[in-house]
Parts: sequence; C-alpha cells; structure tokens
Amino acid sequence: MSDSSDTTNLAKAEVLIEALPYFQRYAGRTFVVKYGGHAMGNPEAARDFAEDIVLLKAVGINPVVVHGGGPQIGAMLKKLGVESTFVDGLRVTDAATAEVAEMVLSGAINKQLVSWIAGAGGKAIGISGKDGGLVTATKVERTTRDPESNIERAVDLGFVGEPTTVDTTIIDTAVNAGMIPIIAPIAAGADGETYNINADTMAGAIAAALGAARLFLLTDVAGVLSKQGELLTDLTPADIAALKQDGTISGGMIPKLETCVSAVEAGCEAAVVLDGRVGHAMLLEFFTARGAGTLIRKG
Repeated sequence: MSDSSDTTNLAKAEVLIEALPYFQRYAGRTFVVKYGGHAMGNPEAARDFAEDIVLLKAVGINPVVVHGGGPQIGAMLKKLGVESTFVDGLRVTDAATAEVAEMVLSGAINKQLVSWIAGAGGKAIGISGKDGGLVTATKVERTTRDPESNIERAVDLGFVGEPTTVDTTIIDTAVNAGMIPIIAPIAAGADGETYNINADTMAGAIAAALGAARLFLLTDVAGVLSKQGELLTDLTPADIAALKQDGTISGGMIPKLETCVSAVEAGCEAAVVLDGRVGHAMLLEFFTARGAGTLIRKG
C-alpha cells in the first residue's frame, strides 16, 4: 500500500474517531430535520441529504424529517392556472390553493423524499400531520398596519394554520419499527378543515413534543451572520432578542429563530440553523468540533 493510501485511510479513521463521542452521546436520541429551500431542487444536494439521514439512522440516532415545498407549490399553481394573492409577502391559501398544496406536499414531494432515502439504503415512511392525529392545527391569525392611518386590521390568510397539539404516537411507532418518518406540513383542524403549515413551525413543534436532541433547520444561508458578515456559531434566546433589537437579525431569519427559541424553551435540547446547500452540512455541524451553522440553546 502506498504512502498516499496510508495517509488517506488514516484521515478517514481520524474522522471516525472524532465522531465517536457524538455517536455515543446521542445513540437512541431523536434529531428533527427541516428540509427545504433550493437544496431540494439540486440532485447532488438531495443525494447528500439522503445519505446523511440514513447514516444517522445507521449509527443509532433517530432522524425525523419535516419538509417544505413552497417553490414546488408555486410552480404547480402556475401550471394549473391557479392565481395566488399575497398579503405582506404571505400567500393567501384559498380552497383551490390548499388542495394543490396538499397534493404537492403530501404527494409528490413527500414520496420523492421517501424514494431518495430508499435509494441511500434506508427505510422511510411518508406521512402528513393528518396521519394518526399527529398534528392538530388552528387557523393562523395575522394583522397588518395601514401605513397611512397606522390602524391595525385583521388579515385572512385562508387555510394557513399553526400546530396547537402534537401526538407523537405515529412517529414513535414508525421509529420503533426501524423506519424514518418523512412528514409533510399539512394538518387537520378541530373544525375538520385542512391547513397548510409553515414547515419550520411544524418541525419546531414536533421537535419540542419529541424532546429532540437537535432541531436542524436547513436553509439557503450559512446561519446567523453578524453585521460584519461573520458566522455567529452559538446563541441563546437572550442573544437573539438583543440581535433583533439592534437590527443584526432581520427579515426571514426572524421567524426561523423564533421557531428555534420556541422549540428549545419547550423541550428540544438545541436547534441549529445551517446551509442545506453545503454537502453534508448536517454531519459537519454535529459530528465535528468545527461545526457548520448557528447553534441555539437555552442560556
């Protein structure tokens, strides 16, 4: 065997040794992973993601995947000629849009993810929040402020919901049977209606209910950045409040971090925001000392 081969094999062994304490610490624990964004449309990134999930299961960790699908829903609405309306950047989900959202999320995307996991050697089961009474939703209520009168008014976003209760029985059953749950963010309300739920919010609620060791939010950015553009690797809820106050955190990152804070304050050990476009970013974050995203835990 050549010296170069010896060096390569030694490097591989060192990676495994570095990961060993993490394998031991989290064996039998649950990781909830929210998967979405542009990474879903990249075949190479999708393959990396599936391999990561199967590896977690192989080393004794129980991954639970919650997926989004906003771009795919938008594309299908356009294909079917269903026009969307937006209020403050949020899609109004009328009855026709809700039907398409369920078809895309619980159908095409969900089963595609199951197929990717199978292709990587895993065994997955695709469900939605409706199955086994996993999630009960209530209609989201939002307000907007008129810029001229400064008067707040209610905004009806249609069939957009948020989780109110989570019953993890179906997840526990699947995990105990050696399967990886793949969950579409669709749920029924007590009123019998079907609601589309933000995937980050759904993942956070499930992570809290499971007492997960980690909630991973895979996004299209590296994590939370300082005003100087440097990655902030460790944050507490108090840190996040201060960064919101001084404007460091803004826009779409605010609801993501609010989800993380809610999850860790309700029973999830820690949450991580990281770039899902980076190959094996989840493994780099968790199984190495370097990390790859922003970790949020209670102070």
